[in-house]
Amino acid sequence: MSTEFHQPSEIQRGRTAYRRRQTIRSVLLAALSTAVVGVLLAVAVTGAPGWDRVKLSFFSPDVAVEWLPEILEGLWLNVRLLVVCAVLALGLGLLIATLRTLRGPVFFPVRALATGYTYTFRGLPLIIVIYLMAFGVPGLRLQGTPGVLVLGGAALIITYGAYLAEVFRAGIESVHPSQLAAARSLGLTYRQTMRHVVLPQAIRRVAPPLLNDTVALQKDVGLVSLAGPIDAVRAAQIGVAQDANYTPYIVAGVLFVLLALPLIGVTDWVTLRAARRQSAGS
Repeated sequence: MSTEFHQPSEIQRGRTAYRRRQTIRSVLLAALSTAVVGVLLAVAVTGAPGWDRVKLSFFSPDVAVEWLPEILEGLWLNVRLLVVCAVLALGLGLLIATLRTLRGPVFFPVRALATGYTYTFRGLPLIIVIYLMAFGVPGLRLQGTPGVLVLGGAALIITYGAYLAEVFRAGIESVHPSQLAAARSLGLTYRQTMRHVVLPQAIRRVAPPLLNDTVALQKDVGLVSLAGPIDAVRAAQIGVAQDANYTPYIVAGVLFVLLALPLIGVTDWVTLRAARRQSAGS
């Protein structure tokens, strides 16, 4: 039994080598241009007349080391708040999107309430919602009112739930009506059709924008400091007030960027994968 191996032709080997050279050339040019731009920016910033003062006020190593433990402790609060708010906002958004897709005149009040909710909280600035929840709700003096941390988290959930609801609704409406008709013709109820046919496709299609909104939520959890809890931003603010130096803000900003990098990488990977799947399907 003989085995024959396919050998690429001379033309094919030449094309492969040419593509390899072009890839290496592109990478080298990109690295060179990036280095040149970085050097020019560094020279422009460090050569400015007020650079020494800015460096002392915003990039002090001693102040950064002094306040790093407190800012890290506050960041742990932001991480926990992000996980809870992201899960609850996704669930709320999916619920509102499902309510907005209900058919029939009997569900008109439900659709109207869901639509009013999305319109209202997509238009309200998040800061105003946090102030209303963190300071307005305790002003009612109701028994069992939660703390400002819970109220601030609720403001994040309510606001981002409205945005995520529209993303989910776009995914639901992107499923062709013929699939709903086919599922109903097989004897599936409306609930079973949504659960087994529509929602799996809708969530898969809108995964990239959902992740993008989660990245935005990761940044906005820092606004909970407006309600009073000592998170990374509040700890940095305390450091600035005590040392009259803005370096703690820079430390908090760098930590937030590092926290967002893995999620941004996953978002880019999911987006690229979805684009390749769509290109292959078309």
